[in-house]
Amino acid sequence: MSNELTFSITTTRFDENYSPSESSRATTNFANLARGEHRQQNLRRTLSMINNRFNDLARRENPTGDRFSVDLEIVSADLQFHTADANHRFPLIEVLDIQIVDHRTGHRLPGIVGNNFSSYVRDYDFSVRLPAVNKGSSEFTVPSDFGVLHGKLFQHFLDSAAFGERFEVDPVICISVSTSRTYRRTGNQHPVLGVEYQQDDYSLTDEYFHKMGLQVRYFMPPGGVAPLAFYFRGDLFSDYSDLQLIGTISVMETFQKIYRPEIYNAHSAAADVYRPSLDQQDYSRTPIVYDRDERSQLAKKQGAYTEEHFIKPHRELLEQWASRNPVLVG
Repeated sequence: MSNELTFSITTTRFDENYSPSESSRATTNFANLARGEHRQQNLRRTLSMINNRFNDLARRENPTGDRFSVDLEIVSADLQFHTADANHRFPLIEVLDIQIVDHRTGHRLPGIVGNNFSSYVRDYDFSVRLPAVNKGSSEFTVPSDFGVLHGKLFQHFLDSAAFGERFEVDPVICISVSTSRTYRRTGNQHPVLGVEYQQDDYSLTDEYFHKMGLQVRYFMPPGGVAPLAFYFRGDLFSDYSDLQLIGTISVMETFQKIYRPEIYNAHSAAADVYRPSLDQQDYSRTPIVYDRDERSQLAKKQGAYTEEHFIKPHRELLEQWASRNPVLVG
């Protein structure tokens, strides 16, 4: 299967007129924003928040705070392979790609792909496989091979011709910090990423991304109220420009304010020792409608879809392919 496993990439513009296609993952966070009677208002407000945050961080030679804007594209990566009786295609990953528009110079600058990382196989792992393993158990258990297939597929995608032809730099995946871990402020500070934090131990999500070949660091950007988790391979400081990092922060901090306002739209900034919580009450909701409960339920449905249409019918082929492809840790 190794020589037959390839990828194809399609893109869809994410703007105030965006409407999810029938093939879009329903659990994709940006698709959640684009449904219902408030869809266009949701999208317009989200994009405005992103642009305002970008200009807030990119203050150099930007006295009026409107020099830059961000254009976003949804990148959908399909896995393609064939068996003895048919050709197969399965939606593997969806992410956002950033383009930075400099209205003073007229230039368009590439940002970083990877924002709002979304995966069918991850839905299967966390919403189907893990609950099944722990059903009826008094002690939480994580299988030793948990996330291995997903990690190998992700790394194979990054090393594929489809990715290399489309993107110049590796992705950075930026998400919320874990509510199961404690974070401590260090003496390190980056002009764009902000103050660095370190966690007391790796979370299950950290371990999962590690199997994708990614390492993690945590930073609270200037003007932010909580650290973000940045997953990357390579060097987070030297592989990307300040504007590229600002693009990722402005996009993902905005989405986190919408998804997890208890943490990222809190009224006070994280202390030196910080334990994030979704139960704290000192925060403000954004005026953007987002159904967090619906997303959780849809993750289970799409995890079940992955099991039925990808994992079960192709288990032998996937196991054979995975056995021939090592995991490269970050």
